[in-house]
Amino acid sequence: MSEKGDILRKQSEYLSPAITTYYEEPLVVDRGEGMHVWDLDGNRYLDFFGGILTISVGHCNPKVTDRICEQVKKLQHISTLYVNVPQAELAERLAKITPGRLSRSFFTNSGTEADEMAVLVAQMYTGRQEVVALRYSYSGRSMLAMSLTANSGYRLGGTHIAGIKHAHSPYCYRCAFGKEYPNCDLECAQDIEELIQTTTSGQIAAFIAEPIQGVGGFITPPKEYFQVAVEIIRKYGGVFICDEVQTGFGRTGEKWFGIEHWGVEPDIITCAKGLANGTPIGATITVPEIAEAWKGLTISTFGGNPVSMAAALATLDVIEEEDLPNNCKVVGDHLRAGLEELQEKYSIIGDVRGMGLMQALEIVKENKAPAPDLVLRIFEETKKRSLLIGKGGLYGNVIRIAPPMTASKADVDEALDILDQALAALGEESQVA
Repeated sequence: MSEKGDILRKQSEYLSPAITTYYEEPLVVDRGEGMHVWDLDGNRYLDFFGGILTISVGHCNPKVTDRICEQVKKLQHISTLYVNVPQAELAERLAKITPGRLSRSFFTNSGTEADEMAVLVAQMYTGRQEVVALRYSYSGRSMLAMSLTANSGYRLGGTHIAGIKHAHSPYCYRCAFGKEYPNCDLECAQDIEELIQTTTSGQIAAFIAEPIQGVGGFITPPKEYFQVAVEIIRKYGGVFICDEVQTGFGRTGEKWFGIEHWGVEPDIITCAKGLANGTPIGATITVPEIAEAWKGLTISTFGGNPVSMAAALATLDVIEEEDLPNNCKVVGDHLRAGLEELQEKYSIIGDVRGMGLMQALEIVKENKAPAPDLVLRIFEETKKRSLLIGKGGLYGNVIRIAPPMTASKADVDEALDILDQALAALGEESQVA
């Protein structure tokens, strides 16, 4: 048996069957460098999904890897019961780059934990319990996070936590109200008021939302959406939790955080993923008065881990030194233009959306019918041609494209050429009847 065959056997026999993998034959990744990963057979792939928007500055970026190695040799773990230097330095750094008055950080291991912490501290601050989230959203794998999530495929075991209400998503391509932007009066946002009035006590703790919905399929709202929605939330006593797990640290282009494009200052930001370029991390960052509302003991054994903190500091250094937010804007615009050209060529591309290096193609059949079967075929065709992409959406019919933020126009051109070939390989099925 080959080494790859042996690893796939072990995966099948010893890992939980709950683990989902891409492709008919799963890809066994052996190593990564920059924009590429290699499988056990030595085949090289252009990575345009970046570990689900986590490899922000390239695989095994030497500036990050060197800092990790230095920290591991010095201090690997101590817990939040003690102060460590990288944790304090990262908290200060985040206070400087986050919008508005956000300045107090609590570190954890993942976006799930960051969202958990955000909801809990919002409830403590407001003295209220009910939370408004958005349909199509994804918040993580814990009981609370699954209850915040509005995608039945990820809400295993039913609704675990009461008091969470789901508002309509600003999903213009599939508007729940049958309207077209901008002649819609932003009904998706306006409807939040009636949702609060009819399904809650009328006094809510928080509204949690992603600036661009990630797992939901890179759903990108109208530019005025958050201004209207957050005004309603604050009218009813809630705070705004902005989930920047996928959109943070320059990925949407020009600015550090996705919400900065929408002209609203959050009361709480949650982040993870790209903050440490693949090292486990989560952060909940609040304005001072919300942080001070926490009463009682808490601890995070691995939160604030000095190795993860050092990785994050190095990642932020690379983002600043290489001006990656601007690179995401320039290269992202180039990517968007190429995707729109593919949309003109292949009618199964129903919608192109996103910002910066966070772009999506919604694949459909006649009358916008979701086509997840075609997405699976496109995946196999792109894999054959050494390109890795992601997928998402409620129906699994959205191709998600989010390479490391270090991607160049040449990388984009290569990816677009492969996508073109993959779509062409579908033949007549790439055109809606």
